Parts: sequence; C-alpha cells; structure tokens
Amino acid sequence: MTRTPAPAASDDNPAGKSASVRTRRIRRFAREVLGYEEFRPGQESAMQAVVGGSDTLAVLPSGAGKTAIYQVAGHLLDGPVLVVSPLIALQRDQVDRLTELEDRAGRAAQLNSTMTAGDQQAALDGLRDGTVRFLFLAPEQLTRPDVVDAIAESKPALFVVDEAHCVSAWGHDFRPDYLRLGGVIEQLGHPTVLALTATAAPPVRAEIVEQLQMQDAEIVVAGFDRPEIRLEVDHYADAHGKEQGVLDRVLAEIGEGRGPGIVYSATRKGTETIAGELADRGLRARHYHAGLNKADREETQRVWMADELDVVVATTAFGMGIDKPDTRFVVHAEPADSIDSYYQEIGRAGRDGEPALAVLVYRQEDLGLRRFFAAGTPAEEELQQVAGLVQAAAAAGMDDGVDVKALREETGRAATPLVRDLNLLEQVSAVVLDEEGAAFPVEGAPPPGEAAERARQLAEHHEKVDQSRVEMMRGYAETTECRRQFLLGYFGEQLDQPCGNCDNCAAGTAHEQTDEAGHEVPFPVGTAVEHTEWGAGAVMRVEDDRITVLFDDVGYKTLGLTAVVEHGLLRARP
Repeated sequence: MTRTPAPAASDDNPAGKSASVRTRRIRRFAREVLGYEEFRPGQESAMQAVVGGSDTLAVLPSGAGKTAIYQVAGHLLDGPVLVVSPLIALQRDQVDRLTELEDRAGRAAQLNSTMTAGDQQAALDGLRDGTVRFLFLAPEQLTRPDVVDAIAESKPALFVVDEAHCVSAWGHDFRPDYLRLGGVIEQLGHPTVLALTATAAPPVRAEIVEQLQMQDAEIVVAGFDRPEIRLEVDHYADAHGKEQGVLDRVLAEIGEGRGPGIVYSATRKGTETIAGELADRGLRARHYHAGLNKADREETQRVWMADELDVVVATTAFGMGIDKPDTRFVVHAEPADSIDSYYQEIGRAGRDGEPALAVLVYRQEDLGLRRFFAAGTPAEEELQQVAGLVQAAAAAGMDDGVDVKALREETGRAATPLVRDLNLLEQVSAVVLDEEGAAFPVEGAPPPGEAAERARQLAEHHEKVDQSRVEMMRGYAETTECRRQFLLGYFGEQLDQPCGNCDNCAAGTAHEQTDEAGHEVPFPVGTAVEHTEWGAGAVMRVEDDRITVLFDDVGYKTLGLTAVVEHGLLRARP
C-alpha cells in the first residue's frame, strides 16, 4: 500500500486535536456502530487522512469497504457529507444502509430526478438545517444553481466522489458530467475531498487528482491482488466450440456446488441466448441488459440477491451496485473491453473472501467485436453542425437549450452518435449539458469549426487508447506467463513470484521474472519515459524480454526490451 504524508491538522479539528485521539475515535465508531473487528487494507489509512483534513484518493479493491470510510469520517467531522454517485440504485442502497444506522451515523437522503419537486426541496432543506447528515446525488444535479447554492449554505465538511475513475478520460467508464465536479468543489469553498474507486491505474489516479482539483492529496492504494480468485482462460478455435464451452463451464461449476455465478456477454442477444440455453439444461438462469424494462431488471436483481438464481447472464449493465459477496464465479463469454473492466467485473466474485473463479472463454476472433466497439471517430462536419446548432439556439434566445430530440429532428441523425458528439464537445469546453441533457454553449466557447476540430482530435486520441486497451486484453488472454502477474502489472503493481492460483501456474508455463544476466532492469515499473516516436509515457509492466508502457498519446504498447535497449528507443524522464 502506498501512502503520502498528510499535513498536520489544525487544533480545532472536530475529530480530535491529535492523530492518536482521532485514531481512537475512528476505531471506536467502526467497532461499536459498523461492527468492525478489524479494518481491511487501506481503510483506516484513508479514514485517518480524511478526518485529518487531507484531500484523499482511496484506491481499494472491490468489496474492501470503501463506503465505511465516509461513514466513519462523516460521524467525526463537523458538517454534512455530500456523496456524488453515478447510479440512483447505488445511491438508494447506501441510503438504506445508513438509515439502519441513523441513530448513530446520522440521517441520509437522496436527491435525484425521479423525486418530486417537494421531496427534492425537503432533502435540501434537511441539509441546510442539519437534519440530513449524508446527501447522495448524481453529478448532473450539480448543474442546477439552486442545488449548488443550497449545498454551499450547509457548509459541507466532506465532498465524496464515488466511482471516481469516471472523471478520467483514461478510465474505462468515463462520464463527461464528472468533469464539472472540480469546479463545484471550488464553488463550495473546497471542503475536504474523498475520491473512491476500485479501478485506477497510475495515470487514472493522476487525472482524478487533477480534475477534482484536489490539494496536496493523500493517495491510499491497497493492493489490487485478489488472491482468492483463481484466474483461467479457456481457448477455443471456432464459434460453436466456444459457445458450448461457456455452457459446459457454467454447468460444471453449478454441478459441483460452486455457485451462484455471473456470465458476462458483450451483446444483449448473447445474454438472452446463453440464459435460454442454461435454463433449458435445468439451471435457474435469467438474462439482464439495459434493453429490458425497469421492472424486469429490478426483479432479476431481487431474485439474484434472494438466492433464487444459479446464474445471471448479463451485459455490463449488471455492474455498479451489484454486491453479492457469495458469488462464486464470473465467466466471460467474450473478452472485456479492457483490463480495467475485466478486473472490475471479476471482482464481483469472492467478496466474502472465500475461493472464487474467473474464467475468460476466449476465441481470438471475438476481439474483432471489441475493436469495433472501440473504433469510430465522428466526422468533423457533424461535430461542427451540432456545435453550430447549440450556439444558434442560444443566440436566438432559446433559454431551454437544445436537447437530443431537437438535434435529431434538425440533423436526421440517430440519438447515440448525437449524444457522443455532445459529450465530446463538452469535454473541449464548447457546450455544457444540464440535468435534463439539454446543451448550452459555454461562455467564451470556441467557434463551431474550432470546437469541432478539437473534439475530433480528442475522439481520435480516445480511439487509440481504447484500441490499445483491447490489445492488452489480448495479451492477458494469450500470455503463457502468470496471469495474475500480467493483471497486476497493468495497474503498475509488480508481483515478484508467480501466483500459483492461475491456469498457467498450474500448467507450469509461468516462471519467475528475472534478469538472467544479473543486470538491473533498465526501466523499472513506474519509470517515466520518453519514446522516440510515441512521446511521453510510464512503464507499467516488465517481463524478461518485454516492457509495457502506457503512452499519453497512443495508449498501451508492449515493446521488446532488447530492441529498446539496443536502439535507444526509450529514455527515462526526470
């Protein structure tokens, strides 16, 4: 676990004047209210940093109890706690948990677009008068000046950003509406900031700190390793064999009593087909994807949590907020879009600490689907048209902005590419989207032509990075070395010994990474480097004869170490 020193807290810290006093209070509350006999790695360090007054980024594995950090800190700090979370269901789950502890932890409330105006106002009033201790809301709520003003009046003590990797364009789940959070934090007088995520490679961490305008941030990183999860890849040469392999693997696990489990498929049709096949073979199986109506999705979640299913077959829509600790396996019917996504998805298994299994059922041709999803740069003319329509509407006095429906009518284009265009234009500070998804020009926005050029360049950059992530997924699937070493190396964490709990270790193909000549590794993990063609980057993984570098402009590249040294392709940056 890495940790940077925290600044000294002021004598008027409500959590205690000294670190020792604050530590005693943290441990007492965690034990008496949350029932903690001991902390998981990183938890107490993050709590101490936050109550000591430090902006804190906590990168802790799935199931490591990140929510307890702000529950404890919120009790000890003087003022309400604002929790920005991307999903209403996730917010509701946390509110329910805190409601059970209300007498000791303080009242929790939500603020979202599904609530009546009266209920929304009641939540804000409760924040102002001190009867609401924790307020959960989505980032788009913070586009509303009345909401920001009400929060500012309450003088929040802590601003929590859950799923903080969403703020980073390097992250696998980037959300443009997270970009405004840094500005909101400053509008609120910069309360202590706590950013939480389970999935953040070093460049993602750096961007989280930058985008949220965190000051002298303390970074707490607990190890990414989940040693209880066995890692395996089943290889198939043809589509039929792979499809049968998915079914056989699930049937075998359930047949041996190693359930329940999740199967991830890249497409909605895939979830329906696999779930149907498993049900035909006698399993209690249901599919789940974003195309289902809300009632069906909620019913599937309910029966899954109630132990009434053997397996859920899902797209990544079955993700954030799905916490069933006794999930025994996760099977991927196709590769994930990145190692980041794969790590997060397999992390839903074994959260109870008991042995679990992660299997990728792999056919090389399936990577083509992921490359397709990762490809696509919008035409500059299309981006310019959208930017021009938004600016023209504002010039014509349309106070309600321009929504996707109006853009569809004006351009004749589908909603999905229009949303993508608006998101890109928001990232280059040409437009801003409000809570309802309507677009307005940013004050001082560049002309439509310039905005379109910047947005296209940004899209090209994203495409290169996304394509490189797919290649890293291929590397994981096809490596004959220890899979855990590969997985952890992607996140900049070097595992010195093969793990002994993956298929390659069992097959004897994995071996200890050493420099046989006895020389020092020229570019250790974490080294900042410069490539002659690809520019600046950071070393993420070192093997005997290969080095993986994450470049700022082109994403992940795996290079032959001998060629790098002989031809001077890399140099270390200061």
